[in-house]
Amino acid sequence: MKTRSDLYGREAASLLRDITMYRVLTGEQLLRLYPGKQKIIENLLPYLVKQGRVHLIDGLYCAAPECAEEVDRALLAAVWVLVDFISQVEYHSISDYPAKLCFFANQELYQVIHAEQGKEIMLSNVLADTGEEPPRYLVLVDDPAQIEQLQIPNAAGFCTVTPDGTVQYFQKE
Repeated sequence: MKTRSDLYGREAASLLRDITMYRVLTGEQLLRLYPGKQKIIENLLPYLVKQGRVHLIDGLYCAAPECAEEVDRALLAAVWVLVDFISQVEYHSISDYPAKLCFFANQELYQVIHAEQGKEIMLSNVLADTGEEPPRYLVLVDDPAQIEQLQIPNAAGFCTVTPDGTVQYFQKE
């Protein structure tokens, strides 16, 4: 007879990896990170919470209780962008500044960057000299009016994310 670990071990390990790496995720984000496995994820999450391996605080699945006090809203928004591409994603991970996260899709590296309002010029300068082959950037903005102020080479597109996770994409004209 197979145990829960035998049946769901890989999914549980992946869930723990994602929650630990991103620190805080919504239930909907976790479900969308695993397309076609929603029932398994819905069953695993309460089990992992009961075991104390994941913490459910104010509707957020957290790696540790203190993570709910220090939510990186830009990273949470970047994960919504990631889940929009998840069917094409081969690998994803958090990243170093200025990127919030990176992922490989269609044999290309993408970085999701948050352009904090008021820091557009600084971000443009940071990304001005990106080396020989820069990744493709998906630039997350707080307000579409910021797009005109940004000069980012290799920007694949710009986007906003609503609190419910709806992503709207823009191209610079």
